[in-house]
Amino acid sequence: MLSLLFSSPTTALLCSLSRRLSIKTTLTRTLPFFTATTTTMSINLQSHAFAGNPLRSKTLKPTDPLSPSLALQTLKAQLLDNSHQLSSINFKVLPFRKGKPLASSSSDGDFVPNWRLGWISLADCKSLLASSGVELSGENLVYLGSRSEEDVVYWAVDVSTEDNLINGFGSKQFCFVELRTLMVATDWADELAMGDLAIAGHARALLEWHNLARFCGHCGSKAVPMEAGRRKQCSNELCRKRIYPRVDPVVIMLVIDKENDCVLLSRQSRFVPRMWSCLAGFIEPGESLEEAVRRETWEETGIEVGEVVYHSSQPWPVEGRSYCFAVGPNSMPCQLMVGFFAYAKSLEINVDKEELEDATWHSREDVQKALMVAEYEKAQRTAAAKVNQMCKGVEKGQNFSADFNLESGELAPMFFPGPFAIAHHLISSWVNQSSTIGAGVQSKQPSNSLSNL
Repeated sequence: MLSLLFSSPTTALLCSLSRRLSIKTTLTRTLPFFTATTTTMSINLQSHAFAGNPLRSKTLKPTDPLSPSLALQTLKAQLLDNSHQLSSINFKVLPFRKGKPLASSSSDGDFVPNWRLGWISLADCKSLLASSGVELSGENLVYLGSRSEEDVVYWAVDVSTEDNLINGFGSKQFCFVELRTLMVATDWADELAMGDLAIAGHARALLEWHNLARFCGHCGSKAVPMEAGRRKQCSNELCRKRIYPRVDPVVIMLVIDKENDCVLLSRQSRFVPRMWSCLAGFIEPGESLEEAVRRETWEETGIEVGEVVYHSSQPWPVEGRSYCFAVGPNSMPCQLMVGFFAYAKSLEINVDKEELEDATWHSREDVQKALMVAEYEKAQRTAAAKVNQMCKGVEKGQNFSADFNLESGELAPMFFPGPFAIAHHLISSWVNQSSTIGAGVQSKQPSNSLSNL
């Protein structure tokens, strides 16, 4: 968790976080009993949110019992076997409803509640669906991956049409939660939660793709799942076209004016008050990544870009709303955000009002002040509390698009998408580095870490 709470439990928490987070102090304020710092951060993590999926570490050989094809055969045999004979392979299933994964939540003393994915056994999944008159089959399930050290294979299933299941899960303090809410609620210091978030993002992308790719785009015949749901194939014997999940690349760029040491940030009309972010846009056919960066920047702001430097990338399977960057509602569940630093050759801004509400240059000092940990930490705590309430059946209609107050009651003049978004890391990386990033100057952080993300 990116936290600097002004409370005694947080002091202990900071000690445990020090091994994972590299904190750069920018403003110090003295409070009773101890000195608290409001900071910007260089985040030293394994990967971005939704990356680092622990179930996708390697591709298994077809002869491995945990591989998609053999695991599916074993799963189908278990579904047909009513004798409940034990198998050496354990199957766990993650149900989704309208893009929302099943989750649970627990509160640990005075600390923020922790959420986890709501895995259920294959037998329980079969039983719950049978109670709603639905027969579970191998075609309903999508292979997510495995843990060889545990002989466990993980699957996802879409139960969006089964309204009766909600009460059954609720009685066990499970609930279906928007992936975006889980994203904000995730404690960045919790490796298990970060892994769960990546698994949920991968599963949602695959299930949404299955819902969209129901028919062959070549001949219009029905497309049927193959390879345990990892691809589809046209059912027409004269066509038999193979259909794979698509990936929709989006460039997201922090435009930098090196001479004046400032960056170009923009607002969209749907953004929450005070929030600014990077420019972004979809790549067009026949266009390189660098060309897309230059074109989008010119179209939206009239700024001409020269040098373009790659930063990092992030899978993005959630809705493009308030906390996100300048992309629309997510009808494309397999987006890949590709982040860049882009260096301006011109400075005069001409905003395309159909795309943006505003775009302005911001100094390093102003951006540095806006990266206040308290804002993001409060959002994380609020979202985590919401998930906890939902799973206990006592959801309160809180507005998570509201302004986030600092602990002192003050409001920062602006803030950026939270640490779950690549936009945040582009901005914080620039703030914590020399103004000549990408111009041949070595990073101040170790080159083998992701502390610049």
